[in-house]
Amino acid sequence: MHSIFRKQIVRAILKVTGASHVDELSPFALAKAYRDILINARQFVKDLFLITIGVFSAAFGFKGFLLTNHFIDGGATGISLLCSILTGWPLPVFIITLNIPFIVLGYRIMGKQFALKTVMAISALALVLATVEFPDVTQDPLLVAVFGGLFLGSGIGFAVRGGAVIDGTEVLAIYLSRNTGMTIGDIVALINVVIFSVAAYFLGIEIALYSMITYYAASKMLDFLIEGVEEYIGVTIVSPHADEIREMIIQRMGRGVTVYQGKRGFGKTGETIDSDIIYTVITRLEINKLNTELAKITTNAFVVMSSVKDTRGGMIKKRPLKH
Repeated sequence: MHSIFRKQIVRAILKVTGASHVDELSPFALAKAYRDILINARQFVKDLFLITIGVFSAAFGFKGFLLTNHFIDGGATGISLLCSILTGWPLPVFIITLNIPFIVLGYRIMGKQFALKTVMAISALALVLATVEFPDVTQDPLLVAVFGGLFLGSGIGFAVRGGAVIDGTEVLAIYLSRNTGMTIGDIVALINVVIFSVAAYFLGIEIALYSMITYYAASKMLDFLIEGVEEYIGVTIVSPHADEIREMIIQRMGRGVTVYQGKRGFGKTGETIDSDIIYTVITRLEINKLNTELAKITTNAFVVMSSVKDTRGGMIKKRPLKH
């Protein structure tokens, strides 16, 4: 067993480095290749864990809340639920069939790894739906709409965190946005208008309205899982007092800064002056403190704030908020 495992490691190292034999590699190259393999393996296990959680969460939302009460969601999952309710065919059949085009599209847009993970996630979801029994939690329509959406949104969110999707609507929206000029949000909204309109016709207005609550709950839970608890704000500051502001952000706020060399001015004939431009990332909870500290230095600074989806590295996630 140990010999087989060693051969697999050697084969992986050769594949990563492109060498024909391990002896061709320097100790540094060998160590780097081994480290890359460990990182990839660790990430694969993490992704597999997240996708598994996502699959069971979505399956619980389907069978524990939505399916037995004839509620639907938006996107491909909503179409699958609607088709299953109207035809009486098993939901797993539609989960797989309707997502095949999105998997092919995902392969073209996102690559092979994304497509393989998506195939794995959707197949696992269909298998769990077909073989695992979940309790019918409640018949209260509001609770069904809210909690069914929360569990379904959690499932989709965990799958996305794992690098896969169990609802291919986003893939279609990305593709159409590149070819039509529409935004992804507009395309998703248009698709869901059609889905809920069809649901209102076949299932009734009341169920369609409750299904919209389901979609809203699912989308909010999806955003929560993907973007996290904290909302990050990117702040750009232009001021003659750049040094003092930089020191304030580092010392009082406990955040890192990036300083750009730039020019400030106004109009076509206005004065142009060399100036340092400060950029930092803070959390939404720190905006008030930043404005207060900034006002102590100057009231004339030009400040631009924009939403940041996520951050990597730096000090933002390593140091606690200072009060």
